[in-house]
Amino acid sequence: MFTETIQAGILPCFLVLFGLWVFQIIYHFYFHPLSKIPGPWLAAISDIPYCWWLIGGRQPFKMLELHNKYGPTVRVGPNEVSFNTAQAWKDIHTHGSGRQTFQKGKFYDGACFATEEFNRGLSTIVSERRPEVHKQMKSHWASAFSERAIVEQEELICTSVDKFIRQVGIRGSKKEGFDIGLMFEAMTFDVMGDLAFGKAFGALDEETRHPWIAAAIGSLMMAVLVDVLNHYPTLARGVVVLLNGKFKKALKDMRTNERFVHDTVKRRIETKTDRKDLLTRIIQERDPNVVSDRQIAAHSSDIVIAGSDTTATALSAIVYFLLHNPSSLAKLMAEVRDTFKQYSQITYSSTVKMKYLHAVIQEGLRVFPPVSFPLPRDVPDGGATVDGQFLPGGVHVAANPIAACLSSTNFHDPWSWKPERWIDSDNSDVFDSSQPFSLGPRVCIGRNVAWLELHVTLAKLFWVYDLEPVDPTLDWHKEVRMISLWKMPKLMVRAKNRGVDIY
Repeated sequence: MFTETIQAGILPCFLVLFGLWVFQIIYHFYFHPLSKIPGPWLAAISDIPYCWWLIGGRQPFKMLELHNKYGPTVRVGPNEVSFNTAQAWKDIHTHGSGRQTFQKGKFYDGACFATEEFNRGLSTIVSERRPEVHKQMKSHWASAFSERAIVEQEELICTSVDKFIRQVGIRGSKKEGFDIGLMFEAMTFDVMGDLAFGKAFGALDEETRHPWIAAAIGSLMMAVLVDVLNHYPTLARGVVVLLNGKFKKALKDMRTNERFVHDTVKRRIETKTDRKDLLTRIIQERDPNVVSDRQIAAHSSDIVIAGSDTTATALSAIVYFLLHNPSSLAKLMAEVRDTFKQYSQITYSSTVKMKYLHAVIQEGLRVFPPVSFPLPRDVPDGGATVDGQFLPGGVHVAANPIAACLSSTNFHDPWSWKPERWIDSDNSDVFDSSQPFSLGPRVCIGRNVAWLELHVTLAKLFWVYDLEPVDPTLDWHKEVRMISLWKMPKLMVRAKNRGVDIY
């Protein structure tokens, strides 16, 4: 009797749940405010496709494929829209007259310094979502990242750059070559460590990845996992069980990173020095009650990771495309070697005037944007228009870097390496659709450091050495994966000094 009663009650419950599911599908397909926006049918009713692309490591190129199929505006989730136009970049990231701010969403909750040990929820200049708080944070760091300050820091930066250049000659002389991408990573982390922590990590002294760099990059996996959980809040526990190994590894790396950064920054703060690095002005000008040691450590961690990995990625991609486009490489080497007679003449101020070098950097940032993922924002209450499309408040939106930079509607022959496009006055490409440093109030605060590293490193590298790829068949775009940041293939090269002195 009891069993029959239970069985009799199951059918109505099932029918109710099935009816609600069908209703939800019909609503998302035909009545949801985003129902008119084109996109994969499954993405309209479920976040499964988004999370599958994310975990699979090829999401950026999947977004490009979707935009090529559906156009500049694509619905990639029940409440999520992707764009690939210059206007979308401006509408989402800049402030217009009478327009509300598009705030960062829950994606940024997976930032570093979010564990219990270091004040869970401690926000940084990267992860802070409230515009007014971020503005205050940015003001604390503004002078440290000004163009004047970066010029003052050039000597510190070039200490690591010059060490890198010397190491290239040693490691590149081997028949099997060396992974220049791994060395770029070591150099940029040493640069940022010197600027933000008061000393380089010594990563350039090692032929394998420095342990802290491995932990710092590994900790970023937490952001990906948090993003997945945000898309499946009701299934969070199940997802945690399925991805338990990844969560444990990411959490371990995050804690290792936080302890190392906190201890290193504390030592820098306690050290009396007149060196001009990023913390000099912060320490001198801060109110400790407003900007604590832990706050500085949190900021420094994000700044080092964001400023190191992206610049290393850009340098690696640029070298790859130069080595696989001999005519472009010859043109760059001619410009560099005709401009300078001595190694010591190569400085930031002397390289920023070089048109082809700058065009090479811009093309590298376009053909392979160093930030692999879009920078999601939430449409403000009351709704807003993005690229001519009105969207209700709360919708998640983003301009996708790969989908914008490799779109044939923005760039002629987008997959081809053509630095000349940036200096051709008759070119009709939509250059504003390439925004490697983002734009608006949340524009990358470290862009001046990046520009200096990119110009000086490339100029010195190709002034001194003739490089050749060990594997000429390597297909960069095919081999890369997105694991929080780009996971790049080995870029094995040989290097031969052309007979010049390094001093």
